[in-house]
Amino acid sequence: QVQLVESGGGSVQPGGSLRLSCAASGIIFSIHTMAWYRQAPGKQRELVASIISGDRTNYIDSVKGRFTISRDNAKNTVYLQMNSLKPEDTAVYYCNVPSGVRALFTWGQGTLVTVSS
Repeated sequence: QVQLVESGGGSVQPGGSLRLSCAASGIIFSIHTMAWYRQAPGKQRELVASIISGDRTNYIDSVKGRFTISRDNAKNTVYLQMNSLKPEDTAVYYCNVPSGVRALFTWGQGTLVTVSS
């Protein structure tokens, strides 16, 4: 059974930083592209960043230069380092394996990030 468990969210002021973690189990982690998604209140979930098995990364324009996705295949964990946070980054953040416009596995509970002064 596949499990994706996100952690590390919290409340920060604009300009602050957070590091999210996602521990995966039940999959051969190292062969999959992994991605972080987010869903802001009243909006659709969007893919924020992805990292392929070879450590090549992609980001949406709004987070480029501020967010860094990384992975530790030995720990079956993907990370999202978020710096210079903005109020518009407020959302529930999830990880998953991208599959076209969808995600491959059942969503975890996510981790809430709130950026507010």
